[in-house]
Amino acid sequence: MPSLTRVQAQPLGENSMDEKNLLDLWNTKRTQIINAQMAPSLMLIGVFVLAAFGKFDGASDATKYLTIGVAAATGILAIISQYAAIREAEALLVDLNRLKSSSELAKKVADSRSLLSLSAIAIVGLGVAIFALVVWAVLV
Repeated sequence: MPSLTRVQAQPLGENSMDEKNLLDLWNTKRTQIINAQMAPSLMLIGVFVLAAFGKFDGASDATKYLTIGVAAATGILAIISQYAAIREAEALLVDLNRLKSSSELAKKVADSRSLLSLSAIAIVGLGVAIFALVVWAVLV
């Protein structure tokens, strides 16, 4: 009968991820932020094309409000996804800073927390500004 090996639990407070795993996770978070921009970008392209050809001029109020509502929902969900990925990435950067010895790449990535925070502000600010432009393009 084969013997079962016992898995040792990691003591609390110890890092269980090494530099490579943290950098892989960093790239995953960056990809999530980028991918969260795809749906709203496609939505904005659609609204832009319709507005450029004057298709909202003869549209009913219900159609205009539906367009604005779908654009808002798409944008809000994207902002939430991007913001969540940024918060998780910020925590990851803290873990990268805690590594005892790290490569220059890991040090550069770990030092990018202020840029990550700036991108969170930009995502919210640009989202609000673009939504205002969508409302203007659809209703005017």
